[in-house]
Amino acid sequence: MNSFPDPITRVVSELSRLPGIGPKTAQRLTYFLLRAPSEQVAQLAASLGSLKSSVRLCHRCFNLSDRDPCHICSDARRDTTIICVVEEPLDVVAVERIAGYRGLYHVLHGAISPMEGIGPDELKLSELHTRVRDGAIAEVILATNPNLEGDATAMYVTKLLADTEVKITRLARGLPIGGDLEYADEVTLSNAFAGRN
Repeated sequence: MNSFPDPITRVVSELSRLPGIGPKTAQRLTYFLLRAPSEQVAQLAASLGSLKSSVRLCHRCFNLSDRDPCHICSDARRDTTIICVVEEPLDVVAVERIAGYRGLYHVLHGAISPMEGIGPDELKLSELHTRVRDGAIAEVILATNPNLEGDATAMYVTKLLADTEVKITRLARGLPIGGDLEYADEVTLSNAFAGRN
């Protein structure tokens, strides 16, 4: 028998569906929200409500943005001849933290993973090919994660772009095998960019 009132049970249930949030953490968060000032809870609810309606994909790089094109693609100071290919939008955040990369991005929204049923058609790969073929792109930096799926995706991109004249480089292995870009520190990521081949 559930001893929580229905509104609490519903919030705990919804919060526990989030990644990394188990039932106990969901309960703690729910009780925190109950004790928080009404304005704080209202701001959180409003932010969550506008999240899906305000955020979209940039039509050029497929990064998450509140405008199209995104602030990176529309920045005239960026080097438009270099594209850094990443798996997820959080990887763009990780690369931007080093403040040494000034090119553009292309977000694939995943990596090739036959075990999870993710093939090339589920990713933004054809869009990358079109972008490289039709643009004045000199270099494509493959910044996929250093794991089996990331390596498979990087190999696929290399073959996909073989019919272009673009220089293809891969981040150096300063990153831990099996790690994700979003968790890499700035020094490791800077060294990986400097040592790409």
